Amino acid sequence: MSTDVRDRIADYLAKFFPVTDLQDTDDIFKRGFVSSLFAMQLVAFVEQEFGVTVENEDLELDNFRSIASLERFVTGKLAAPVAR
Repeated sequence: MSTDVRDRIADYLAKFFPVTDLQDTDDIFKRGFVSSLFAMQLVAFVEQEFGVTVENEDLELDNFRSIASLERFVTGKLAAPVAR
């Protein structure tokens, strides 16, 4: 996985979460950091920051639950062939 993708995600989340010890596998929903509004901001961030499209079928909590899951999701989207 790309360290750059991970770092960009972690930097974005650090702007909003009042912790310094957020681990890559910490569930940001269970820790109470994510409201429905922030969840939509997170989707918008992923699309804008990485130039990918988050489809309706991608809107599963498991894709957005942690830094590690976001990194897997983004790198998978970036590696996927572009449909024409």
